[in-house]
Amino acid sequence: MTAERCRVVLLGLIMVCTLAQARDLNQDEALELRQRGVILPLEQFIDLALSRYPGSRLLEAELEEKHGVYVYEVELVTTEGVVREIKFDARDRRLLKDEED
Repeated sequence: MTAERCRVVLLGLIMVCTLAQARDLNQDEALELRQRGVILPLEQFIDLALSRYPGSRLLEAELEEKHGVYVYEVELVTTEGVVREIKFDARDRRLLKDEED
């Protein structure tokens, strides 16, 4: 493979990886989606995540959008000191992922 072809392939891979990443929404975007009834309130998801691991502490919560799907990502630390990353569909509270981070 020529050096030029390698550069083209590498550039293509970078572009695909960039497009596949989720976009974090800012506070104003989240509020507007909530007011329009597109997503449920963040507080519901924080409570839901904390109830999965009683005694855990919230580290971070954010709203992401990927391919038109809104996802709340909640990070918490359990009483055992394990950091968990929990993702929910922001429209219907469906659990999408719960894994050790």
